[in-house]
Amino acid sequence: MEKSLEKKLFQVLKIIETKVEENMDYFKNITIEFYKADKEQEAELYMNSNNELIFEMNKKKNIISKHEIALHIIENSKLYTDCSIKYSERGSRMLIWTEKGNVKVKNTEANMNEQSLTHSDVGARSNRNYMVKVGEADALLKEIGIVNAEGKVRNDMIRKYNQIDHFVELIDPLLKEISDKESINVLDCACGKSYLSFVLNYYIKEKLKKQCNFVCIDISENVIQASKKMAQNLGYKNMEFVQMDIQNYQPDKRIDLIISLHGCDIATDMAMAAGVRFNAKAIIVVPCCHSEILNQYEFPILKEIIKHGVLKARMADVLTEGIRTLLLESMGYEVSIVEYISPLDTPKNLLVKAIKKSGRNKKSYDEYIKLKEMLDINPTLARLLNI
Repeated sequence: MEKSLEKKLFQVLKIIETKVEENMDYFKNITIEFYKADKEQEAELYMNSNNELIFEMNKKKNIISKHEIALHIIENSKLYTDCSIKYSERGSRMLIWTEKGNVKVKNTEANMNEQSLTHSDVGARSNRNYMVKVGEADALLKEIGIVNAEGKVRNDMIRKYNQIDHFVELIDPLLKEISDKESINVLDCACGKSYLSFVLNYYIKEKLKKQCNFVCIDISENVIQASKKMAQNLGYKNMEFVQMDIQNYQPDKRIDLIISLHGCDIATDMAMAAGVRFNAKAIIVVPCCHSEILNQYEFPILKEIIKHGVLKARMADVLTEGIRTLLLESMGYEVSIVEYISPLDTPKNLLVKAIKKSGRNKKSYDEYIKLKEMLDINPTLARLLNI
């Protein structure tokens, strides 16, 4: 390779070094083809299981630093006239090649599996335009069990697919609202198998093209280990999985968004309290199993109605979310409640969205105190918030 071309290529490769350093959590690999009239040679740069950067060529593997990438490629190009380089990270790819003494660069979307674009069939059945599409997101959807090996949505997972995609649709405006931050940091409380975090991770990084980090917490060691394995399979290095009671967790970075899907009873309160405690910009929860208020409240004026157990339980569901709303509003959050999915799927179908807007709200606090005394209740969320 001519010296003048080496210099041009070296400058572009220094940009690659910066991308690797800044996007290490999303870096996949760099593949290189060196060639001249009668000879070709392939090489690859990738991370091993110890997070060491490996340069492999002619079956020889060398550990190099991020700051040696440009130099290493240039040194190995000297016997050739041209080269082609593909830098890949999650959601994007940079193509670099030499041609007639010049260096050319092209940024592209990561290659998608166009042969498996079968989401239109599912969309026709559910009248949905999917945010996370089969074909584009096959690696993710296969790992979490939504699609099969052939890239088709499993019949028994269509409902689950609709649920997680609708969650993304509902919070998409919020994600764009808080995207002024350099990176969106998400805390998933009572994460279970972390499906929502995996899907949001994909959507934020690969569709919104935004840096993101996830911490997923659950008290069950089994689900944490299963989630770690899935993240490893997907190459999602920007995720941390912690087996812990959320009340004992202390973040080491700013938390922008708290999520929790079907946290049973007071697990939802713990997620909300964590959001307030960490001053999160937003809290998004889909509650489940309202037993605390059900076992506490009394409402004498309606005693002839709530003497029927099913009606008392339904009233408890409404009171639980109403009390939570007042408590979050008292802490400066603007709260809305929407139907998450069809009640034909499950009666536990409300999504609570709280966005930090101001300081303490005395009016909401006073309304909560009135209801607390009237109903003779002592909700967990109030205790966690020291109210």
